[in-house]
Amino acid sequence: MTWRDRMELVLLGAIWGASFLFMRVAVPEFGPFALVELRVGIAALFLLAILIWRRGIRNLPPLVLPLTVVGITNSALPFVLFAFATLSISAGTAAVLNATAPLFGALVGYVWLHDKLRPIQYVGLAVGFAGVVLLVWDRMSLNVEGTIVAAAACLVATFCYGVAVNFTKKKLAGVSALVSATGSQIAASLLLLPLAAVYWPAKVPSATSWFSAAALGVVCTGIAFVMYFRLIARMGPAKAITVTYLVPVFGMIWGLVFLHEPISAGMVAACLVVFIGIALATGKP
Repeated sequence: MTWRDRMELVLLGAIWGASFLFMRVAVPEFGPFALVELRVGIAALFLLAILIWRRGIRNLPPLVLPLTVVGITNSALPFVLFAFATLSISAGTAAVLNATAPLFGALVGYVWLHDKLRPIQYVGLAVGFAGVVLLVWDRMSLNVEGTIVAAAACLVATFCYGVAVNFTKKKLAGVSALVSATGSQIAASLLLLPLAAVYWPAKVPSATSWFSAAALGVVCTGIAFVMYFRLIARMGPAKAITVTYLVPVFGMIWGLVFLHEPISAGMVAACLVVFIGIALATGKP
């Protein structure tokens, strides 16, 4: 891993960590459906332009069905659930819960694809979920309203990520990552469009919320996907996916700096326990 790769990995972690900050800022005015529609719609246009430039548009039509499934499980549903959750919990808490995705990826792979788990990986799953319980318990001790419902929404979202990554492995093996990302974002934007239209805010959101929505679409989804594909090509998926460990750290930092969200000792401890569980469950200590 070169110095440039490390810097880009950290930058990507910072960008994806910031996505929870932008959701926290914009979702009260836009609502979950409208905000996520803007996010995936903007990202779809951005990625589609790149795909057309690379002359890969012809690869989309034969993959409509699997890309639609990925669009639902990897973008539309989890993005809405996380947006809903940030109405009640901090950006940092949501970012830590987002880090449980590899745990669900391992669990779904075991149940659905019959991937074998070593004994240490079972321990990792148990430790990871213990970290989630510790985190939610800490939020409840601070009297954060809606903690349990919001945490459940985050966990359903990360379960969706676990389904998506295994479905992609089974149905989209060998398909370009850019094609998968573009097609899934297009599918997500089309599926959410009716709900976004029904729940579009009656009052025009502030400039700050519009900026946050645009940043979510262009930076945190469109540009971030391109960076991630480039890192996968240069470093391989095993090393590129370690960005998962950086996202919660930056999520907590951005929440503290820009929204003055407190970071308690219990939250840090829960974060470390989740990280240990992920490392054991995925075999990437």
